[in-house]
Amino acid sequence: MKSLSLTARVSLLFGLVVTVVLFSLGWLVAWSVDRHFQEMDRHELEGKLALVANLLAKANSSDALDGVPKELDDALVGHDGLSVTLVDAQGNKWFASRDLDFPSELFRAPSDHGLTVWREGEQGFRGLKATVTTGDGRTLTVAIVLDISHHLHFIDTFKRGVALAMILAALLTAGLGWLAVRTGLLPLRQMIELATGLSANRLDQRLPESGLPPEIRSLAVAFNAMLERLEDSFVRLSEFSSDIAHELRTPVSNLLTQTQVALSHPRTAAEYREVLQSSAEEYERLARMIGDMLFLAKADNKLLALNHENVDLGEEAGKLVEFYGILAEEQGVRLEVAGSATTRGDRLMLRRAMSNLLSNAIRHSQAGGTVAIRLSGDATHATLVVENPGSIPPEQLPRLFDRFYTGDPSRRAGGEGVGLGLAIVRSIMKTHGGSVDVTSQLGLTCFVLRLPGQEDQQST
Repeated sequence: MKSLSLTARVSLLFGLVVTVVLFSLGWLVAWSVDRHFQEMDRHELEGKLALVANLLAKANSSDALDGVPKELDDALVGHDGLSVTLVDAQGNKWFASRDLDFPSELFRAPSDHGLTVWREGEQGFRGLKATVTTGDGRTLTVAIVLDISHHLHFIDTFKRGVALAMILAALLTAGLGWLAVRTGLLPLRQMIELATGLSANRLDQRLPESGLPPEIRSLAVAFNAMLERLEDSFVRLSEFSSDIAHELRTPVSNLLTQTQVALSHPRTAAEYREVLQSSAEEYERLARMIGDMLFLAKADNKLLALNHENVDLGEEAGKLVEFYGILAEEQGVRLEVAGSATTRGDRLMLRRAMSNLLSNAIRHSQAGGTVAIRLSGDATHATLVVENPGSIPPEQLPRLFDRFYTGDPSRRAGGEGVGLGLAIVRSIMKTHGGSVDVTSQLGLTCFVLRLPGQEDQQST
């Protein structure tokens, strides 16, 4: 079953609510008019009852009582819709201004002055019964009846008119509500059209954010932010795919060229051994690249299995300084470690992250410079800072941790790497619940690793 659109749902709900309100208001108005006519009839009936009671109270003799019918006839002149009937204690009709058949309910009313309404064909009546006493002590029952046919006809016509007006008003309101909702949801339709036309080549489109209601504006802002993230991710993915192709093409081309040259004519065993050694270097480079990419893929999908243990970052930093001592000496760079910090995590992964930062710092430092590792922390957090002399352009800082991004292509010269080291550092930090940041100012570049402390890791 096809579901209703949002416009139809809101319009129907709005029309239903308006219909209920209008019909409730119409019923209240009709009830008020009916009550008004009822009070008018009651006032008239009670006035005639008071007149009858006054005439009978003055009749203190048989002669005076015999003259009451004539007085009642005279008093009812001009009241064609009004009828008065007097019944004695034995149930005999003593006086009747009109020949009407009163319903039994009128005379069985539980108390005096109670109104009774009934119909006879197209006519309607409202009656009032009361007990009165004559001047000579007799007791009579008075029934006063008013023809209310014109009232009932007016009420029926009024109710039909109100009902018709309410129906038309509800339909008109539902139609106008549909138009208003459709107009108000125009940004949503624009959003649908934009989403339908989105493709890899049209991610730069955005929804207008001005002149919109607050609710729709928030949705438009969120949608535009999503498009911006998608565009940025797609651009990076495209660059990533291009970099992968470029990085894989170079060693494969080298291997193919060396193999073709070696097979072009017979070689000596030494020459073949040299070709194989050169090929082995390219294979190692490919293996490292594939291993790094596999590590990043596992990190992205949270498939890395951590071997949690207490890690003394100061001790690990000391071992790395000793390991890179020869490289630093060749570069003319001095290494130093200061401070201490302890965390809980995978020792090999954390050592790899520190190694990547330290090797980058050494390679990019000028002779005579100092690469420093500074550690600090307590039971709840640990901080490791790797700083080296040198500057990185501000526009490159946000992308340093992107895969295959090296900023300066010349940095790849001499097999320095393909730009996956810092991406691996960031993945290791995320896996351990930490973070990595970089600053470069006043001729000094600092990479900062922030990790939970030993107690904080154990509590989580």
